[in-house]
Amino acid sequence: MAHRLKRERDYSYIEVGEGKPLIVLHGLMGGLSNFDAVTEYFSKRGYRVIIPELPIYSMSLLKTNVKSFAKYLHDFIAFKELDDVILLGNSLGGHIGLYHTKMFPKKVKALIITGSSGLYESAMGGGYTKRGDYEVIKKKAQDVFYDPAVATKDIVDEVYETVNDRNKLIKTLAIAKSAIRHNMSKDLPNMTLPVCIIWGKNDTVTPPEVATEFQELLPNSDLYWIDKCGHAAMMEHPEEFNELLNAWFEKRKL
Repeated sequence: MAHRLKRERDYSYIEVGEGKPLIVLHGLMGGLSNFDAVTEYFSKRGYRVIIPELPIYSMSLLKTNVKSFAKYLHDFIAFKELDDVILLGNSLGGHIGLYHTKMFPKKVKALIITGSSGLYESAMGGGYTKRGDYEVIKKKAQDVFYDPAVATKDIVDEVYETVNDRNKLIKTLAIAKSAIRHNMSKDLPNMTLPVCIIWGKNDTVTPPEVATEFQELLPNSDLYWIDKCGHAAMMEHPEEFNELLNAWFEKRKL
């Protein structure tokens, strides 16, 4: 990780830059370092980039769900005394951002989602029955990306460790069920804030039609595609991702 992790009260987070608050929300098995390029780019362009460690595996099983994570985010924003935040979420992080916006709309100025859950969850948490087989897990990690080389040994090792930790596996499956339970399709038409949707054309976890449905349901949204790109656009094509998002910020005067 390129940036130092701060620890205050019950929170661990990265904070870089000064200016408008841009809170980044990682996915189910996504590390904070997945957003290094986003942090570097936007912290030099008038944004205060903050990436909290979400309590995905540290909350009690009863609280291991999308709604609890959204409340945790609300408490973190209050702790940091922030208003008019911009939320950027990948995968489960996008879902948490959407649900937080539903619950606390006055706090959020704009939202960016990429490979977000919230409409289509069939790929979350499944396929771990052969979790003891490293090569199976390696293939599953590689399938997240268009270019399998993006799934470095460190990434594969982290996924392997997670799914072979019984406590983490149980919580991963609980989150997958929660994501289905907290489907956002009926809520999205009521969200009128600006939303930027950046999606990999080759995403097999949340396929392209999911992005199209998000755009159709979110009344004030813009959709951008990245070619030869899987589920984590900010990792696989960081320069294109940042340029698209920066152009959207300028277009929306954010």
